[in-house]
Amino acid sequence: MNMMNQMEGLEASILHTYNRYPVVFERGEGVYLYDSEGKKYLDFAAGIAVNALGYHYPGFDEALKEQIDKLMHISNLYYNEPIIDAGARLIMASQMSKAFFTNSGTEAIEGALKAAKKYAYKRDGHAGHEIVAMNHSFHGRSIGALSVTGNAHYREPFEPLMGGVRFADFNDLESVAAQVNDKTCAIICETVQGEGGIYPATPEFLTGLRRLCDEKDICLILDEIQCGMGRTGHYFAWQAYGVKPDIMTCAKALGNGVPVGAFVLNEKYGAGSLEPGDHGTTYGGNPFVCAAVRKVFDIFNKDLIITHVQELTPYLEKRLDELVEKHDNVAGRRGMGFMQGLVIKNVPVGEISKKALEKGLLVITAGADVLRIVPPLVITKNEIDMAVEILGSCLEA
Repeated sequence: MNMMNQMEGLEASILHTYNRYPVVFERGEGVYLYDSEGKKYLDFAAGIAVNALGYHYPGFDEALKEQIDKLMHISNLYYNEPIIDAGARLIMASQMSKAFFTNSGTEAIEGALKAAKKYAYKRDGHAGHEIVAMNHSFHGRSIGALSVTGNAHYREPFEPLMGGVRFADFNDLESVAAQVNDKTCAIICETVQGEGGIYPATPEFLTGLRRLCDEKDICLILDEIQCGMGRTGHYFAWQAYGVKPDIMTCAKALGNGVPVGAFVLNEKYGAGSLEPGDHGTTYGGNPFVCAAVRKVFDIFNKDLIITHVQELTPYLEKRLDELVEKHDNVAGRRGMGFMQGLVIKNVPVGEISKKALEKGLLVITAGADVLRIVPPLVITKNEIDMAVEILGSCLEA
């Protein structure tokens, strides 16, 4: 069966909620993917910043196979060994207090919102608290996560959503302060906005949020689902700022392709919010996904993955800046570490992404005009050069 027939087969049975690129991938190796007709592609999308170690990284597959032979699932009614190890590693990396494993980033957001609301409920003795979120943010597509996503295009068809949410402007502390009142229990933002166009928080903004939350006993929730797990050159992007959240969410690269997320709480919220019966999940934190998390942390530590990102970031930025200087249809670059965006003008950004696919390079978009570059964290200078060469030819075309 050729790729066209394969794609038609999917469209016949799967609900059409994605406008997929016209390719069927069959296998991966290193930082490359191969389609069902054998064509090779350099992957600078990494499953939307998920495949931090690329494909078949030494030792990762073996750890999953070993766990499959032992135990896949038992529910959270019982203890299991991998969750003990994975939890300890996540707490060590974040230097926070308690973690709750979920099935996805969206579910991590849901848990974080519930924890903030429950803390305020216990503190004040009543419900009715509000949340401040950011315009142009993206936190997920469930009703709760969508309620704090500052993009009308995603929200409007599903309204009314969860009430008590006010929106402020990212990187504008005065805008946030203007939305805070005596009902506010949490402020939520991405440390680096992803879907909104690859906008890192300014140090002044994050520092100001932390100060505001401390003054008014408000929970600071930082969404690290896309920018976390080494992508910015730190385990979590907030560590570059020295601004610690009360609750952090993570997912994507946490399992290197295995569906797993988590929300992580500091001591105050870990001890003073959710209690038995307040929150739960059937699959979250099962032995299989936690074996993946455990192995990801082991590989990061043993093979100095974050150090590699720190060492190669200046080179990646330099090569991308060369594209900005050379091509009139690239207005600029912004980002942190291996989470970069090129601002495209005078041509639809989707066309650049499609041309790159035709030439054997995977890059995706963010917002209306940004080419998002989120490669596996194990890329080399040679692969950066290859990607830039292909992008240059696409921009010239």
